[in-house]
Amino acid sequence: MVEAVQDARVVVTGAGGGIGAALARRFAAEGARVVVNDLDADKAGAVAAEIGGIAVPGDASLIVEEARAVLGGAVDIYCANAGVASGGTQAAEDEVWDLAWDVNVMAHVRAARALLPHWLERGDGRFVSTVSAAGLLTMIGAAPYSVTKHGAYAFAEWLSLTYRHRGLKVHAICPQGVRTDMLDATGSAGDLVLVPTAIEPDDVADALFKGIADNRFLILPHPEVAAFYQARATDPDRWLGGMSRVQRAWESGA
Repeated sequence: MVEAVQDARVVVTGAGGGIGAALARRFAAEGARVVVNDLDADKAGAVAAEIGGIAVPGDASLIVEEARAVLGGAVDIYCANAGVASGGTQAAEDEVWDLAWDVNVMAHVRAARALLPHWLERGDGRFVSTVSAAGLLTMIGAAPYSVTKHGAYAFAEWLSLTYRHRGLKVHAICPQGVRTDMLDATGSAGDLVLVPTAIEPDDVADALFKGIADNRFLILPHPEVAAFYQARATDPDRWLGGMSRVQRAWESGA
């Protein structure tokens, strides 16, 4: 059991399936009171019923006050897990880019606006951001997703450096492929890059809980991402050349 989670009041967004459902189940198993959020009310209700939680469906960034009320007046841990996997290049329509920015970045910003005053007043709170390895690296064939996941990571990083001395704990989860509906939607690019090393949603939950126990900011369910991230930072031209080869392999159908 992770002491920081026992009896905690937790919100998990996008928890109707996939990583979010796995996080909700794990928090409940560890003794937390869990609000299950999803745009799909039926899915949220099903997961909540399974774990003895409370379903609060709707826009993930607008449910903080309702979640706080049903949890007895406070939220201790907020998991900003809801996301959208937007493919396409620079030519993607503005509507695609706008949705990616809204869900993958601005939903986190709006949630933080609602949560931070209470957390800073009491000197304690935990913000968990489900980012993606794409936020540290990139993803071929998915410019809106890659760019906005970079933004989500940057916002989590900024929250941590700005408020950690005031009691805020932030975790950024950055997995590669995870066997969810979102992975299925990545098509041939995902088949090439993500599927060969894909893990289960429960593996992501395991990694998060180890990170919470160690109070680590960066959570890497795929440990090899650390080496990729280091290579990107220390020799960006070599790394970009390697990724260009992956791009060409995908274009050729290899």
